[in-house]
Amino acid sequence: MEYVYAALILNETGAEINEDNVTGVLEAAGVDVEESRVKALVAALEDVDIEEAIETAAAAPAAGASAGGSADADASADEADDDDEEDEADAAEEAADDDEEDGDGGEGLGELFG
Repeated sequence: MEYVYAALILNETGAEINEDNVTGVLEAAGVDVEESRVKALVAALEDVDIEEAIETAAAAPAAGASAGGSADADASADEADDDDEEDEADAAEEAADDDEEDGDGGEGLGELFG
Protein backbone atom coordinates (compact mmCIF):
# COMPACT_ATOMS: atom_id res chain seq x y z
CA MET A 1 0.00 0.00 0.00
CA GLU A 2 2.89 2.33 0.70
CA TYR A 3 3.80 2.24 -3.00
CA VAL A 4 0.40 3.63 -3.95
CA TYR A 5 0.67 6.24 -1.20
CA ALA A 6 4.03 7.32 -2.60
CA ALA A 7 2.41 7.83 -6.01
CA LEU A 8 -0.41 9.82 -4.42
CA ILE A 9 2.09 12.03 -2.59
CA LEU A 10 3.95 12.70 -5.83
CA ASN A 11 0.68 13.48 -7.61
CA GLU A 12 -0.41 15.86 -4.84
CA THR A 13 2.88 17.76 -4.98
CA GLY A 14 2.83 17.93 -8.77
CA ALA A 15 5.98 15.85 -9.14
CA GLU A 16 6.35 13.36 -11.97
CA ILE A 17 5.51 9.78 -11.03
CA ASN A 18 8.61 7.95 -12.16
CA GLU A 19 10.82 5.24 -10.67
CA ASP A 20 13.35 7.63 -9.14
CA ASN A 21 10.72 9.80 -7.47
CA VAL A 22 8.68 6.87 -6.13
CA THR A 23 11.86 5.25 -4.81
CA GLY A 24 12.91 8.52 -3.17
CA VAL A 25 9.58 8.91 -1.36
CA LEU A 26 9.63 5.30 -0.18
CA GLU A 27 13.21 5.50 1.04
CA ALA A 28 12.45 8.75 2.87
CA ALA A 29 9.63 6.90 4.63
CA GLY A 30 11.99 4.10 5.65
CA VAL A 31 10.50 1.48 3.34
CA ASP A 32 12.69 -1.35 2.05
CA VAL A 33 12.08 -0.66 -1.65
CA GLU A 34 11.54 -3.48 -4.14
CA GLU A 35 12.56 -2.26 -7.58
CA SER A 36 10.16 -4.60 -9.38
CA ARG A 37 7.17 -3.24 -7.46
CA VAL A 38 8.22 0.34 -8.23
CA LYS A 39 8.51 -0.48 -11.95
CA ALA A 40 5.12 -2.20 -11.94
CA LEU A 41 3.47 0.75 -10.19
CA VAL A 42 4.93 3.32 -12.58
CA ALA A 43 3.89 1.19 -15.57
CA ALA A 44 0.38 0.67 -14.18
CA LEU A 45 -0.11 4.41 -13.62
CA GLU A 46 1.33 5.47 -16.97
CA ASP A 47 -2.03 6.22 -18.64
CA VAL A 48 -4.08 6.86 -15.49
CA ASP A 49 -5.53 10.26 -14.63
CA ILE A 50 -5.15 10.05 -10.86
CA GLU A 51 -7.33 13.08 -10.15
CA GLU A 52 -10.17 11.57 -12.17
CA ALA A 53 -9.73 8.21 -10.43
CA ILE A 54 -9.91 9.90 -7.02
CA GLU A 55 -13.05 11.83 -7.97
CA THR A 56 -14.68 8.68 -9.33
CA ALA A 57 -13.84 6.71 -6.19
CA ALA A 58 -15.08 9.51 -3.93
CA ALA A 59 -18.36 9.77 -5.85
CA ALA A 60 -19.07 6.02 -5.91
CA PRO A 61 -20.56 5.71 -2.37
CA ALA A 62 -22.87 8.69 -2.97
CA ALA A 63 -24.21 7.16 -6.18
CA GLY A 64 -25.61 4.16 -4.25
CA ALA A 65 -27.39 6.26 -1.61
CA SER A 66 -31.15 6.59 -1.92
CA ALA A 67 -32.89 9.97 -1.96
CA GLY A 68 -35.45 8.83 0.58
CA GLY A 69 -38.45 6.57 0.94
CA SER A 70 -41.09 5.20 3.24
CA ALA A 71 -40.39 3.52 6.55
CA ASP A 72 -41.52 0.17 5.10
CA ALA A 73 -39.07 0.46 2.22
CA ASP A 74 -36.29 1.33 4.67
CA ALA A 75 -37.15 -1.66 6.85
CA SER A 76 -37.16 -3.98 3.83
CA ALA A 77 -33.80 -2.59 2.75
CA ASP A 78 -32.39 -3.20 6.24
CA GLU A 79 -33.53 -6.83 6.14
CA ALA A 80 -32.02 -7.28 2.67
CA ASP A 81 -28.77 -5.70 3.89
CA ASP A 82 -28.61 -8.18 6.79
CA ASP A 83 -29.02 -11.08 4.34
CA ASP A 84 -26.38 -9.58 2.04
CA GLU A 85 -23.95 -9.19 4.93
CA GLU A 86 -24.38 -12.86 5.85
CA ASP A 87 -23.86 -13.90 2.22
CA GLU A 88 -20.77 -11.68 1.93
CA ALA A 89 -19.34 -13.14 5.15
CA ASP A 90 -19.87 -16.66 3.82
CA ALA A 91 -18.30 -15.75 0.47
CA ALA A 92 -15.31 -14.14 2.18
CA GLU A 93 -14.82 -17.23 4.32
CA GLU A 94 -14.96 -19.50 1.26
CA ALA A 95 -12.53 -17.24 -0.61
CA ALA A 96 -10.11 -17.39 2.31
CA ASP A 97 -10.33 -21.18 2.25
CA ASP A 98 -9.73 -21.20 -1.52
CA ASP A 99 -6.68 -18.93 -1.16
CA GLU A 100 -5.17 -21.25 1.41
CA GLU A 101 -5.70 -24.26 -0.85
CA ASP A 102 -4.38 -22.66 -4.03
CA GLY A 103 -1.10 -21.45 -2.59
CA ASP A 104 -0.38 -19.47 -5.78
CA GLY A 105 0.39 -16.22 -3.97
CA GLY A 106 -2.53 -14.31 -5.48
CA GLU A 107 -2.90 -12.20 -8.55
CA GLY A 108 -3.76 -8.65 -9.50
CA LEU A 109 -2.75 -5.15 -8.48
CA GLY A 110 -3.94 -5.61 -4.90
CA GLU A 111 -1.51 -8.45 -4.38
CA LEU A 112 1.24 -6.54 -6.13
CA PHE A 113 0.91 -3.36 -4.09
CA GLY A 114 -0.76 -4.39 -0.87
